[in-house]
Amino acid sequence: MKCPFCSAGETKVTDKRETEDGITRRRRECLRCEKRFTTYERCEIGLRVIKKDSAREQYAREKLRKGMLRACEKRPVPTDKIEEAINRIEAILNSKNTTEIESSIIGELVMKELRKLDKVAYIRFASVYKEFEDPESFEKEVKTLLRK
Repeated sequence: MKCPFCSAGETKVTDKRETEDGITRRRRECLRCEKRFTTYERCEIGLRVIKKDSAREQYAREKLRKGMLRACEKRPVPTDKIEEAINRIEAILNSKNTTEIESSIIGELVMKELRKLDKVAYIRFASVYKEFEDPESFEKEVKTLLRK
C-alpha cells in the first residue's frame, strides 16, 4: 500500500475493523512521513451481468453507483446512504451463489433500495428502468408508490 501523502511503499496497519457490510477498514501509518490514512477493502464480485439483449458484461460497482447517484441528484440523500445501499445490493448478489445474473434482478434490487431512500429518486430510476412510454405509465407507478 502506497502512502497517499509521500508515495512511500512501506506502511503499517495500526487498527483493523470489519464492518457489518463485509468491508475491512484498516487504519495505516506511513513509515516514512508518519502520516495516517484509512483504507477500505471489499470482496470483488466476480459476476457477469446478462443484459436485456442477452449480451454479457462484467459487473461494475461504479456503474451501479453512477445510476443511483443520477437518480438521487439534487435530492437530500447522503452519499454514505447510497454506498450502504450498494453494499446491501452486493451482499444479496454475492449470496446468489451464481456466476451470472440478469440485469433485471439488479434493477429490482436498486428500485427496492431507492424506494427506501427517497421516493422521487425511486420514480426517476423507475421511469428509465421501466421505460415509461407515456404519462399514464408514470402516473400508475406514482399511484403504486403511494399505496405502499
